[in-house]
Amino acid sequence: MAGAVRLEPVDERNLEPLLSVAAAEAEPDDVMPPVEAPAGWSLARRDAFREFHRASFGGLDGPTGSQMYAILAGGEVVGMVRMTRCDEPGAVETGMWLGRSARGQGIGAAALRELLNAAARAGMRVVVAETTRDNIGALAVLEKCGAKLREDDGAVHAEISLDSTPPAL
Repeated sequence: MAGAVRLEPVDERNLEPLLSVAAAEAEPDDVMPPVEAPAGWSLARRDAFREFHRASFGGLDGPTGSQMYAILAGGEVVGMVRMTRCDEPGAVETGMWLGRSARGQGIGAAALRELLNAAARAGMRVVVAETTRDNIGALAVLEKCGAKLREDDGAVHAEISLDSTPPAL
């Protein structure tokens, strides 16, 4: 399935499918910033999810400096990957989540490679990410995509230079 992975900017057309996958196959804290709302996928949390994503509809040059993409595998929305401008010119930070049923199939690495291509097209030089050493899936995706990893007090900082050729699949 990984060969059929593509990214689509998050917009009103794919926002509800994205929310459906998040609610069915992920925890709220894994897919959006924390909000004051009842536990689980309450109505308030669903509304906050929509607003969080709508705030980034302006893309890298919009008010949030973020471009969010729905990850599609086999034509179905399975998760989200984003890039957000950093203070350093030419640098963006990335983050990603996949629904449980899409994990472990190479979709994350394929989606990150697509994001690296989009970042390069946007004139970026480097993509950075932060995770934890116990996030095995994220670490595997970052390593497959050529990230240099540095651990600091339990946090893992990843850096991918867009000047170098990304590793082959």
